[in-house]
Amino acid sequence: MPEYLTPSLPLLPLPLLSLLALLSLLLLYFLSHTTTTTTKRNPCPESHPILGNLLSFFRNRHRFHDWVTHLLSTTTTTIQVNGLLGLSHGVCTADPAVVDHLLRSNFANYVKGSRFSSVLHELLGLGIFNVDAHLWTAQRKIASHEFNTKSLKQFVSDTVQSHLSHRLIPVLSEACDGGLTVDLQEVFRRFAFDNVCNVAFGVDPGWLDTNRTKTASNSVNASFVQAFDYAVELTSDRFMTPVPAVWKIKRFLNIGSERKFKEAIAVIDDFAMNMIISKEREYDQIKEDKVQDHSQDLLSRFMSSTSSFGFRDQDERRKFLRDIVISFILAGKDSTSTALTWFFWLIAGHSQCERLIYGELAAAVKASPAGLPTDFSYDELKKLNYLHAALSESLRLFPPVPINSRLALADDILPDGTYVGKGWYADYSAYAMARMEKLWGPDCREFKPERWLNIDGVFQPSDQFKFPVFHSGPRMCLGKDMAYLQMKSIAAAVMYEFEIEVVDGGGDTRKMIDPPYTLSLLLKMRGGLPVRMKRRP
Repeated sequence: MPEYLTPSLPLLPLPLLSLLALLSLLLLYFLSHTTTTTTKRNPCPESHPILGNLLSFFRNRHRFHDWVTHLLSTTTTTIQVNGLLGLSHGVCTADPAVVDHLLRSNFANYVKGSRFSSVLHELLGLGIFNVDAHLWTAQRKIASHEFNTKSLKQFVSDTVQSHLSHRLIPVLSEACDGGLTVDLQEVFRRFAFDNVCNVAFGVDPGWLDTNRTKTASNSVNASFVQAFDYAVELTSDRFMTPVPAVWKIKRFLNIGSERKFKEAIAVIDDFAMNMIISKEREYDQIKEDKVQDHSQDLLSRFMSSTSSFGFRDQDERRKFLRDIVISFILAGKDSTSTALTWFFWLIAGHSQCERLIYGELAAAVKASPAGLPTDFSYDELKKLNYLHAALSESLRLFPPVPINSRLALADDILPDGTYVGKGWYADYSAYAMARMEKLWGPDCREFKPERWLNIDGVFQPSDQFKFPVFHSGPRMCLGKDMAYLQMKSIAAAVMYEFEIEVVDGGGDTRKMIDPPYTLSLLLKMRGGLPVRMKRRP
């Protein structure tokens, strides 16, 4: 270019250029956080203009959910949150009207989105809990039909009863008779995983059965158990990291925890595909022999219900089955065990509630032809109103999934006037909602099963958007009734047989101020739940 056409610009000192660059960034940040609308803005009280909530997050990481509760309770129960350098934006709420908006009335605008799919893709693939739109609709339709069949409910009930009688109670009895201290959280985790694998695949990993004879098959099952456990923990760590770029770089480089995660996924895929191929052979043999298929597990059911789907090839069908079944294993793996852990922690700190539950069980046993809680029918369990209320109250205070998230597809205004931008995340905290006085009264932080009972002592459910423990709207948990069935069966059998003494004294009012949870996708108890047991007289 000729010299006379080159614009003449003064050279600025480097410090001045740096200052101008910083001012430009601040201006862009300000403009990105300013809208020309008259909508309400509820900035997080502890947000930094550059660092966002990062510093406050690290200071309160050990009490994350109580920190979120504090932030929401000191505002209008909905706040706007900004990430590091303003690279991410979102809202968090504890307002039932806003939860209704997110999960039902404006359902189409709030999806799982990339925030979920990027974290869970390797584990869940295109499974029902990781997709939206037509992929979700198709799987929901199939699953909804199966979960509403009497035969599946009976299969789940029979599986729970069998595992109670032949596994859980014997394991606890052995510990009781030996005067041993056991980690009830770990026992429940193993029981729930064995149970959900039976329901999902029709196979028994035998994770709780410590005396099981070692065979090649059991070794494969054990590898699957360990791999699945590690994969779930790693995905949880991905979700909770304040800087997602860290795990994404590790995945790209295939190093550290991400390398182990990749190896765990390979074990899960291999196990699932072997199960599917085995079921295909059984299915073909049944058709060839022209006999009725009596298999009740979810894999067999989904194979039957998708036989007419237009899959391109066998591999695509197998991948579909793998993703949907693994999704339900994830849903049932730790949620029930987590709920039961907090339930027994709370009961140990509230002796009057324990006496009322035992009295209800004793009366039910007297009236039951079955004789013991391990053999209670679905209808008999349904009549245990106080136990149902106590479990619901425990779920209210300690929801297995304490906080959930959606992604906004378009700009929106929430019912309380708060602005949500396209691409923002929208979180709702069931944990915080349980601690809002405007929702549950001045005794909201207390464990009071009676709040769920009417004047006649009959259980009364709460509004689903005030109590979103099983989610709400079109994505309401399909396994809600089965989860209650499982929890009531286990709680009834254990409490009728044993007096449970929590080593640290249990969840009394004082300990409710600073409950011992870990920062994870699920509200697990930090350090487990060590207990000693004594047989009832």
